[in-house]
Amino acid sequence: MPFNRFAYISFDVVPAPKGAATHIMAFTKAIAEQLGNVDLVTIASPQNTKPLQIHPHVKQTTLPAQGKYLIDRVLYFQRMLLQWQQSQLNNNIQYDVVQIRSIFEGFPLVKNKQKLYRKLVFEVNGLPSVELKYRYSKVAEDRDLLYKLQQQENICLNAANLIVTPSHTTKNYLQNIREVKTEIRVIPNGVDTNIFTYQKLPFMPKNRVDLLYFGTLASWQGVHLAIEALALVNREIPATLSIIGLGRDCQITQLYKLTRKLKIDHLVTIQQPLLQSELVPRIHQSDIVLAPLTANDRNLVQGCCPLKILETMATGTPIIASDLPVVRELGLNNQHFVLVKPGSAKAIKDGVLHLVHNPLLAQTMSINARQQIEDNYTWQQAGNSLIQSYQTLSNTCQLI
Repeated sequence: MPFNRFAYISFDVVPAPKGAATHIMAFTKAIAEQLGNVDLVTIASPQNTKPLQIHPHVKQTTLPAQGKYLIDRVLYFQRMLLQWQQSQLNNNIQYDVVQIRSIFEGFPLVKNKQKLYRKLVFEVNGLPSVELKYRYSKVAEDRDLLYKLQQQENICLNAANLIVTPSHTTKNYLQNIREVKTEIRVIPNGVDTNIFTYQKLPFMPKNRVDLLYFGTLASWQGVHLAIEALALVNREIPATLSIIGLGRDCQITQLYKLTRKLKIDHLVTIQQPLLQSELVPRIHQSDIVLAPLTANDRNLVQGCCPLKILETMATGTPIIASDLPVVRELGLNNQHFVLVKPGSAKAIKDGVLHLVHNPLLAQTMSINARQQIEDNYTWQQAGNSLIQSYQTLSNTCQLI
């Protein structure tokens, strides 16, 4: 019996200038185009942004998540989600598949199933028990909280009929460390190549090297290393650094403090996230993009699939990234990107000079990177893989 009614529920704001929102919209569109009607349930934007018309078969419902602190917002959202769930039940609505992205929306759904859905897909991009300490440092010291988070994660993981994750590193973590028995499918992130267009590199470098970092300003992203590398590069050649990303006031303050300490504040600009249509020209205008992911449990053990690396590869602008397993899954060193020692500003500096002094290598890498994206990492391919997983779930699982 084929599936034809779906819900995609996520404790995320959509639309938003974040990779999560891009991912959600791509997967929701794929389900709607190929399988049936989708109810997309997300957080209401604080700016009251109107929901996008993702697809004629997608109906988006936004629920408020009010509160000063994360836990307040989670609890508020969960109350609203339970009300939405009861409304669906009152209208005799049952979903063939519900897809979730975290325990924040998943735990109340699993706990109060009540015939709302037949099958559950858990899309694991990250787990709070691993990631929250990078935003709230005291979480790492609160063993009771970590235990509760892990227990809720285990409940959702074991309740899922299928787990989808974007990297083999994450799959290995779930299987070997968390001992998850549910089937796990690896579906990497993708790129919309119509938005992230390719631009051929000039043959000769400029007198000044313009570096770019884009993405969140979380500590595990290593933005501070990009700033430290800029100071080292400027000892040998003129360079600037543009930082475009979402960060808390304290994170931005710390980055500016570092630029002043290194006496390069006049060479660094930090600005809020841009729409993709505005970001792409900035990538094209840059000589090199930096993705200095740090070597920590979030990146090394749990894993991820760095969207910024894929998007940069699609544009043809050379990228220097940390040499981590999650990055090596995406391509080859000196063929698709330059990989450098994690946590080393000097290694990033050496990578920049390596590209500046080898423009033909940069050009070849640019062409190879774009081809790698077209061959393996488009949202169309990711969506097709998700649909195949749904169809396998429909064919092999007996519906309740």
